[in-house]
Amino acid sequence: MAKFNYGLFYDFHTATTIPDVGAKFDVEAFTDQVKSCGVDFLTWHARCNQGNAYYNTKIGMRHPSLQFDMIRALGESCHRKGILLSVYFNGHLSDEELLHHRDWMAISPQGDTYRSIENPGDFTSPWVRTVCYNSPFREHLKAMTLELAENYPVDGFFFDCLGAYPCICEHCAAEMREKGIDLSDTKAVTAFSAFSVHRMCEDLNRAIREVKPDALLFFNGRPFEEVIHMESHLECECLPTAGWGYEYLPVAAHYMRTVAGPDKSVLNMTGRFNDWGDFGGLRTAEGLEYDLFYGAANGMRPDIGGHFHPRGDLDLPVFDRIREVYGNLQQYDEWVLGAVNDPEIALVYPRRGEHHPARPAAASAVRMLTELKVQFDLVTEFVPWDKYKLLIFPDDVPFTEEYAKRVEKHLKRGGAVLATSRSGLDPEGRRFALDSWPAVYEGPIGYHPLYFMPAGRFADGLPEMPLSVYASGSKIRAAEGADTEMYYVKPYFNQGWDGLRSNYYVPPQEVTDEPFFVRKGSVIYIAGEIFLGYCNRAPVQLRQLLGRALEALDPNPKFKSATLPSFARAFVQKKGETEMVHVLAYCPERRGNANALEDRITLVDTDLRLRTDGREIRRVYLAPDRQELPFEIRDGYCCVNVPRITGYALIVFE
Repeated sequence: MAKFNYGLFYDFHTATTIPDVGAKFDVEAFTDQVKSCGVDFLTWHARCNQGNAYYNTKIGMRHPSLQFDMIRALGESCHRKGILLSVYFNGHLSDEELLHHRDWMAISPQGDTYRSIENPGDFTSPWVRTVCYNSPFREHLKAMTLELAENYPVDGFFFDCLGAYPCICEHCAAEMREKGIDLSDTKAVTAFSAFSVHRMCEDLNRAIREVKPDALLFFNGRPFEEVIHMESHLECECLPTAGWGYEYLPVAAHYMRTVAGPDKSVLNMTGRFNDWGDFGGLRTAEGLEYDLFYGAANGMRPDIGGHFHPRGDLDLPVFDRIREVYGNLQQYDEWVLGAVNDPEIALVYPRRGEHHPARPAAASAVRMLTELKVQFDLVTEFVPWDKYKLLIFPDDVPFTEEYAKRVEKHLKRGGAVLATSRSGLDPEGRRFALDSWPAVYEGPIGYHPLYFMPAGRFADGLPEMPLSVYASGSKIRAAEGADTEMYYVKPYFNQGWDGLRSNYYVPPQEVTDEPFFVRKGSVIYIAGEIFLGYCNRAPVQLRQLLGRALEALDPNPKFKSATLPSFARAFVQKKGETEMVHVLAYCPERRGNANALEDRITLVDTDLRLRTDGREIRRVYLAPDRQELPFEIRDGYCCVNVPRITGYALIVFE
């Protein structure tokens, strides 16, 4: 178990040909800067992905131009100043070492040893040479790790790039033959690689714990649920200006806190630069604070990444920016440190072998729910569902025996369910797994494009015209006892080539008797893929439809606002007898090939309503200045008007 307040993560990937590594590195000046930012946890490279070590190793290869034991000096300085130090090893890349140990190299199913990740023939990527987890490298990595654990003032280890990459080298091939694995089956070979890297993690964990039982430990690249039993904490690597974008952190934030539980920190690792390996990038304070306030509002702790100059240049403007951003966050520590999110709604989606539930339906559901200001967790079967009042299953969640059992139990205790399209089908996709379901499955819907007609009590605010789903759906009939609220609309014909015409322009023809929206008791089922449709085209009407359904199943949500715009985010946390609402008003945007955020947005006269749950509210104020806000209690809600919010506000309800 580990709890952190503020972290920094420094890359130190340094080419062997650089002649002056550490020549200007003043360790004390560096750790003074780190300490001045309020940082209590630092990650630094023991051996980088270029294969060079930064300490006096007897096992690996110290960088040839480094003239002192950097890790020892850094560890001793950090400990004097109350900073925990975790050291970095790359578990899959070690370029310089692979020049000397060709037998450690992974071989792709196509027989390649050199890899070109994005552009064929481009070998500028650090991934050109990769190691095999079953080669002698595994013992080599363990030996270097123990060398530090036994002899150096380090507190933990960060192992990077631990993906499941298929390998058919002699080491893997021999073991796969023993296990009867077909080497021509890339899927089976990849599964064996996942087994191999997990075995290496277990081996490293066991060896480290024998020497240092309380070591900090994180395996980057492994699915969180599979390794959490070995890890002291979780780290979310997410640089929105690079390949992650601004959709990744929301999914990870709502999910990782459920995996970590209350006793382990989840670090929110963004970057001061615009891409990894970028020495000359310095993001705006607004861009960094959006990442970190979003994380803090969802139980994550800040961790800014940077790439340290190999010579040791301090780049003081970087520390100025970190102090600015961390100083802003630290004003709220009194309330935020130790605060937890405790929502009553769970968005349920299987992980399917990935780090987290990352498919488009899940990511789109996270976005739609946050735009609606719904308070929710993103969960798999890894955690219990007992505490939730409402379970949401977006678009394509099959009900395994375990899922069906949990949902049946949930409904029997009075819980509610919202499901769409193929969610609720048995794993074979033939029928709905629960007899109490409000629909009977008849197969995929045959219409393309897919329209529905808003009607009845769930159509409030929707235009009275056929609306597009922008995705597909399921053909159903209403089950006995279910109410049909809306129906599909038939197009004149399906879009596509018919052998003579393109049939691109396809208008709706007429409302059918085929159900689109049905309800039975506390279960609402929508037959269209509304979450994938929102992912494809972001029609506000699909989000409005979702909102109407949620209002029916959860008429008294924990939080609501009549004035917050869709781009604003609001999150409820509690700490003891105090509850808090975080409001974020920023708007990331696409600029050419890049994502950018450089402005705080000002909101005026914002209406906030927090359900009191029968408790007396003594005062409401804005942190950190404790500016009192007038409030009144109406219909079980504490109603507040916040005159002005610029970028971020924390409203405290005592």
